[in-house]
Amino acid sequence: MQLLRGVYERFASILHELIKFGLIGGLAFVIDFGGTNLLRFGVELGPLTSKTIATVVAATFAYFGNRYWTFRHREQSGLAREYIMFFLLNGVGLAISLAVISFVTYVLGLHDAVSYNVAQIIGLVLGTLFRFWSYKKWVFLEVPDTPASVVENQAGPLTTR
Repeated sequence: MQLLRGVYERFASILHELIKFGLIGGLAFVIDFGGTNLLRFGVELGPLTSKTIATVVAATFAYFGNRYWTFRHREQSGLAREYIMFFLLNGVGLAISLAVISFVTYVLGLHDAVSYNVAQIIGLVLGTLFRFWSYKKWVFLEVPDTPASVVENQAGPLTTR
């Protein structure tokens, strides 16, 4: 039992982040996937334009959800820096999705809704894997451990007898 408790405590932080990231991602997925289909087949915009617009809206939602819920305990390196990094990395995720959609639409010549949505899902999965890794690495940073020298300077010198 102690072993299981130790394993849980060791991985609890990442597990909680992953669950929250998944919930925010699920809502962003509905915005992205639903918005893309509405724009593509309802408004009849192009396949890449539809995906780009819906992704920008979903990414904005995801940024605020992840900043103020999923990764709120992590160091904040400034809203402007985080926002720019977040959207640059989302741009890479979008490029992955657009590459898959472009391949299916223009190389394979498949223009039906099923093919488009399968391409969307494949692109979203690949882009999401990239985004989770990159957000933790470059956007929502770990809070650094406080070195003993900083604690000592804040509380005054430690005395020993």
